[in-house]
Amino acid sequence: MARDQLQVLNALDVAKTQLYHFTTIVIAGMGFFTDAYDLFSISLVAKLLGRLYYTKPGAPKPGVLPPSVSSSVTGVALVGTLIGQLFFGWLGDKMGRKKVYGLTLIIMIICAVATGFSFGHTPKGVMASLCFFRFWLGFGIGGDYPLSATIMAEYANKKTRGAFIAAVFAMQGMGILFSGIISLIVSTAFDRKFPAPTYEENPALSTPPEADYVWRIVLMFGALPAALTFYWRMKMPETARYTALIAKNAKQAALDMGKVLNVEMEAEEEKVEKISRDKSNNFGLFSREFVRRHGLHLFGTTSTWFLLDIAFYSQNLFQKDVLSAIGWIPAAKTMNGINEVFKISKAQTLIALCSTVPGYWFTVAFIDIMGRFAIQLMGFFFMTVFMFAIAIPYDHWKTNHLGFVIMYALTFFFANFGPNATTFVVPAEIFPARLRSTCHGISAATGKAGAIIGAYGFLYAAQSQDKTKTDAGYPPGIGIKNALIILGCINALGMICTFAVPESNGKSLEEASQETFGDDDNDEVQGA
Repeated sequence: MARDQLQVLNALDVAKTQLYHFTTIVIAGMGFFTDAYDLFSISLVAKLLGRLYYTKPGAPKPGVLPPSVSSSVTGVALVGTLIGQLFFGWLGDKMGRKKVYGLTLIIMIICAVATGFSFGHTPKGVMASLCFFRFWLGFGIGGDYPLSATIMAEYANKKTRGAFIAAVFAMQGMGILFSGIISLIVSTAFDRKFPAPTYEENPALSTPPEADYVWRIVLMFGALPAALTFYWRMKMPETARYTALIAKNAKQAALDMGKVLNVEMEAEEEKVEKISRDKSNNFGLFSREFVRRHGLHLFGTTSTWFLLDIAFYSQNLFQKDVLSAIGWIPAAKTMNGINEVFKISKAQTLIALCSTVPGYWFTVAFIDIMGRFAIQLMGFFFMTVFMFAIAIPYDHWKTNHLGFVIMYALTFFFANFGPNATTFVVPAEIFPARLRSTCHGISAATGKAGAIIGAYGFLYAAQSQDKTKTDAGYPPGIGIKNALIILGCINALGMICTFAVPESNGKSLEEASQETFGDDDNDEVQGA
């Protein structure tokens, strides 16, 4: 318990919900809106890219992206995100949350627009430039994870902090939904303006040249929401916890938060000086004391995020293949290129609208009532149950399409009313201020390592065991049924690892992170 809590931090902890809380949610949330839009929109246009650049004359089926290209296009942004999470997470603790925050947004806006201008005289050239821009887009997106979570946590009061951080993350669901809606609008407009026969009727004319604009417009549109919030993001003051506890500038912290809360704050420079001399809380990330206090917690946040993202990203990225396999999306040869984008977008938009988005907002509503631990444990449990319920009687669902879609949607619902939200919230609460952004970045990067396994591994694993039924260029895999069984086992393991994650509900950040400023019995130097 922090006996000598600074007045400015205590004022933030007990503040009533005010306009600045919602302003911060929108400013931070728009970054996540763009993050999700850019990461998930590629799955909507991947089939079109295959048709445009890899269709062979006379082939019985439209072209698809070769395995190496498909893996790169979907996975390269995740690699960039992983690196960005580590780099910007560390930088946020060294330079300040606000200074780095604007930089990540600029990178995201520029690279989102640049993906639409991917150039080249050959398919290889276009894909190479697309991958280049998507890597740097992911790098900017990566920085938004630790910085958005940390800023929201440090601005929020302790009573509703979980809901505020979860609301920022819930904008990811809106980004996924919006990517589907934009894709639907663009594909509908182009399909009406440039009608084309199906691939069966006329392979050469089934993908009109104008379809090349469809995927570019869809990918570029993600830059707009982020650009609209740039001005307000740059006007946000630095968080009081960084200014007072890390930069040691009590006067500036009081001044900034006084403006935010519309009250006069005392600078308390002597108390900040006393805190800075307290050696018990000056241990580093790689110290024995950090391992003693937070080693198990870091294992809990990294392992659960890693396991969750294997399942979550593989489900999202090969969702179109699952829906095709059970007949919800017609065979590619029965559609033209633009109409296929429409069908895929329609299916994924319905999934997002009915399960993904509601799951996020259920977390916002209940996280400060049920607590983080209970929601995460419940989410992993039901994800496991529904994944096995889909996988084991998989052949049955081929004739019961509605039942399959309901079960599949429920796994997404409990991912988002569960670990997909809580793994983002908890690392922003349970680590000390000077290591908060770094540890959140490490946790998030470990999650992205799981996402890369999901994105790369399951593109191959989900292929049919029958050589004649695999996508062009892919070796036989273990089949969708066995891939789903493996995902069920991964979810069960996530449920076990959740027991290493502490509950932070209702505690101040200093209590949750075990920062004991001013405690007389903690004045001696702990192991470094």
